[in-house]
Amino acid sequence: MTRQFDYQAAFSRNLGWLLDSEQEALRGKRIAIAGMGGVGGVHLLTLARLGIGAFTIADFDQFDLPNFNRQIGAMMSTLDQPKIEVLERMARDINPELRITSFPQGVHAVDVDAFLKGADLFVDGLDFFVIPIRRQIFARCRELGIPAITAAPIGMGTAWLAFEPHGMSFEQYFQFEGQTDDEQFLRFFMGLTPKALQRSYLIDPSRLDLPARRGPSTAIGCQLAAGVAATTAIKMLLRRGDVKAAPYHHHFDPFVCQYAICHMPRGNAGRLQALRMRLVRRAFAAAASRPKPMREELAPDDTLGQILSAGRWAPSGDNDQPWTFERVDNDVAIIHVRPRDPANVYEYRDGEPLLLAAGMLLASLEIAASVHGRMAEWTLLHRDGRHAIQIRFAAAAEISFDPLYGVLSLRTVDRRKYATRALTPDEKLRLTESLGNVLRLRLFETAAERKRVAGLGRIATDIRLRAKETFETHRSVIDWTRRLSPSGIPATALGISAGMRRMMRWQMKRWSRADRLNKLFGTFAAALQLDLAPGAASAAFFVLEMPDWADASTEDLLRAGMAIQRFWLTATQLGLSMQPALATNIFADHGERRTKFTEQPELLEKAEQLALKFNATLSVSPSQCAFMGRIGQTLGTRPQSRSIRRPLSELMVQRNGAP
Repeated sequence: MTRQFDYQAAFSRNLGWLLDSEQEALRGKRIAIAGMGGVGGVHLLTLARLGIGAFTIADFDQFDLPNFNRQIGAMMSTLDQPKIEVLERMARDINPELRITSFPQGVHAVDVDAFLKGADLFVDGLDFFVIPIRRQIFARCRELGIPAITAAPIGMGTAWLAFEPHGMSFEQYFQFEGQTDDEQFLRFFMGLTPKALQRSYLIDPSRLDLPARRGPSTAIGCQLAAGVAATTAIKMLLRRGDVKAAPYHHHFDPFVCQYAICHMPRGNAGRLQALRMRLVRRAFAAAASRPKPMREELAPDDTLGQILSAGRWAPSGDNDQPWTFERVDNDVAIIHVRPRDPANVYEYRDGEPLLLAAGMLLASLEIAASVHGRMAEWTLLHRDGRHAIQIRFAAAAEISFDPLYGVLSLRTVDRRKYATRALTPDEKLRLTESLGNVLRLRLFETAAERKRVAGLGRIATDIRLRAKETFETHRSVIDWTRRLSPSGIPATALGISAGMRRMMRWQMKRWSRADRLNKLFGTFAAALQLDLAPGAASAAFFVLEMPDWADASTEDLLRAGMAIQRFWLTATQLGLSMQPALATNIFADHGERRTKFTEQPELLEKAEQLALKFNATLSVSPSQCAFMGRIGQTLGTRPQSRSIRRPLSELMVQRNGAP
């Protein structure tokens, strides 16, 4: 049975907040909206649900996959369709009586008057980087006596300005005249966000690239922008409430729980604002000179590529990523594991850490494959004396989505303080179950136990900082310039103070400096920040024991790595943080085996002493310890500085082994 549209019934729930007469007044209003993308489309639909009776809309673009994160009309069913047609169809589906005038080629200087004809209000939905036509439309609105609103999604909030025909103009506020394109973008950005409420949670500033006309966005910001724009539209159209038009600026950000109203009588020409812009110019210039995180673009229909890309988030020593991928066909790849570096003290036990890391990669690939309904089957190969693993991703109806997928890229090393509350019985059970029958979990939870285990770490730190053989490894893996490092460890993620970072950077210029400082001042200050204080601020230390380690095959080591990764991902899923303490195990193992990892006899002797204390403290031999670290509930937010990964394109090799 087909029902007839009834305007009064459709918008009756607006009444109470609106009078009947006001709702009827909105039915007679026309709003012009330029742009049907991130904010323009949701502006249109929000205002249509308020009962606005007529619109003039403009847009020349089509929907594409990068629109999906925020644009209300972007769906699989609308891919490659003109945005203006899709949004007009959606609006008419809300109100079939709508009077809509469309400009499918967008708005240009020659048709601004036609676009604004009969408009009671202009709402800005243009892309952030479209400045010239935006200036023309706002200027013409002022000349024609049409109020105007610009509301922009900023991070997970929104910033907005209203312009009355006889108040401060758009041009007076932003001060664009005579400025370069880049300066105009900066002024628009700063005029929209003088308080910069979003700054504290912009985790990757390199994604904001004004010269490249690109910036991050969220649906949250777009929806909030539509809400404040529609509210301001009601005020302006019905002359209800205090609009606080320019020179007042508004910024609301629920992520930081703040709402800021700025009175800027001179707009961007104000002294304080001019100072802010100078500081931001410097910040952008500094950011442009820093290395940017490596990124990749994956074809959305490349299933194997998506699985490999998700799997590469597996951890590895110092974020070394000791593997490459060789595509055999659409379902099969070969993982080539880098051979052991004899000069690397940390690749002990004939390079077994490399196999554990490869096992962590296999677990990650297995989890990633589940998203695509595929089962991961792997076979160990040997090629030219190197480890290689063939992995097949076969479709399997019985494979269900693995919930650990959601934390694959969130799992990280957190060297900060944790809550000291004890792990709950449920947490311990989940962690134990994640290991299957491969490894055994031992926990050291009391303050005294944690102090003793941290003391072992303090000895290991003294060895590794004094050994010349570790110096080049340390120097090569620390990334001093990036908070997000694709191939190393950011200095800001080391868990040490800014003062110690500055000292470390200076002394790591050459070994003679580090050696001299260690001899003069010792290593206690470093151990305090790296081992003792973190150990106290934890729920527990843990050891993952593999009793039959001496008889373990290569496949056994790979399975142990898979268990470690599931353990770590389970901890992340439980909201727990982890920091491996592998140096403790490594140097204790060197001491137990009496390997000559250094030319310094006193350090060899110290490693042997560490092995004895390791056994006495943990009741397990270093050779039986597969993995160890500290664990506890995360305090505050996740680390803002962390290791990321090299792009998949850099990890792929051809069948002949060439990149």
